[in-house]
Amino acid sequence: MQAHRIITQVVITGSRVLGRAFAEAYRQASASQQYARQASKGNLSAANNLASSGLTLDEACKILNVKPPQGGKANMENIMERFKRLFDINEPSKGGSFYLQSKVLRARERIELEVREAEEAAQKEAELKEGWKPKIYKDR
Repeated sequence: MQAHRIITQVVITGSRVLGRAFAEAYRQASASQQYARQASKGNLSAANNLASSGLTLDEACKILNVKPPQGGKANMENIMERFKRLFDINEPSKGGSFYLQSKVLRARERIELEVREAEEAAQKEAELKEGWKPKIYKDR
């Protein structure tokens, strides 16, 4: 009598675990498909929302405990200081977590990506506003 109860509980627990794993895999595949769809349409800003291992800009800012870039500008010294501190605290050889260390790294990369894209967009905008001015050499 007791053995079939144990076997039933094991089967039910195992099916729950597998069900959750399949659901999570489906969510990840769906997110990946949406990312690929946005990237193929050329909408890189929407595609970059999930760049850097699926982190959004808000998540990255929360991980590093910094303010989001305003108008594409961020205090990179503060971000690097927070990054170095958190990265060193989570060093696996010092008893830290490799998972947390990698999350901190991805958060820094995500913020840097956002700032770099904003700088490039501002540079293009300034170039378009200024117009094309070729360099002319007088000796030629």
